[in-house]
Amino acid sequence: MLFRSYGLALEAARLEAAPGGLDDLEAASRSLAAARPTAVNLAWAVARTLARARACGPDDDVPAAILDEARRIEREDALACSAMARLGAELVPAGARVLTICNTGMLCTGGIGTAQGVIYRAHLEGKRIRVLVCETRPVWQGARLTAWELGRLGVPFELIPDAAAASLMRAGEVDLVLVGADRIAASGDVANKIGTYGLAVLARHHGLPLYVVAPTSTIDPATSSGERIVVEERDPAEVTAPLGVPVAPPGTPARNPAFDVTPAELVAAIVTEAGVARPPFAASLAALLRERRSA
Repeated sequence: MLFRSYGLALEAARLEAAPGGLDDLEAASRSLAAARPTAVNLAWAVARTLARARACGPDDDVPAAILDEARRIEREDALACSAMARLGAELVPAGARVLTICNTGMLCTGGIGTAQGVIYRAHLEGKRIRVLVCETRPVWQGARLTAWELGRLGVPFELIPDAAAASLMRAGEVDLVLVGADRIAASGDVANKIGTYGLAVLARHHGLPLYVVAPTSTIDPATSSGERIVVEERDPAEVTAPLGVPVAPPGTPARNPAFDVTPAELVAAIVTEAGVARPPFAASLAALLRERRSA
């Protein structure tokens, strides 16, 4: 989310060099928010940064104010990541074999990450965990990003094909699943990287907990359930030619939904910086949001 805030700060600096007024900045904000319609906290960060610009007076330095707000969001995100890591690590037993998908680490947050932050905290606590990283097709965030981060952090891990998760669970090689979230409905339904729903179904079948780790800015009380979450579809070429390498005959039609929605009944708990929500999520998530507003 903080990258959208910094993006708006860059646009504000450009507009100062070629003045276009607040209207152009608002147009840029709409474009940034629309680029990832599934992820609610991205739009939240853009709206918050734009609100700082609107509050500026005629003599204020608007680009500097926007940059300051982006830095505030980054600092808050870092603190939130640390809090989620501490709370989430309590759910990870010693010696646990953790399965995760996509990238939820330092490359996509202002701190140590969401689900990956929990993994790193559990590792630092000496819990001797082992991580199975889903490659995360078709863009390979697990293979390209998470594997790189965990390697640099010294966390023991193995990269697996997404399709291997079922057999590894059946073989008893997974103890829990840790994932992030792009939007959490008021009901507790969770939109996350495509493949998460499949992992949740598999985890339920094998009697394993699936924990979602995400900041409260990801909770969208205006969205009543997962059925109302817009799932972004990306370029089909990511499927037919992943990373630019053709794997299908020319002209092959393809679908490329970037996210899926996991029903709340498949989620064991949702870890946020304000606390851990458990079923029934409609009540527990609302309580966390009230706590955040009163803090």
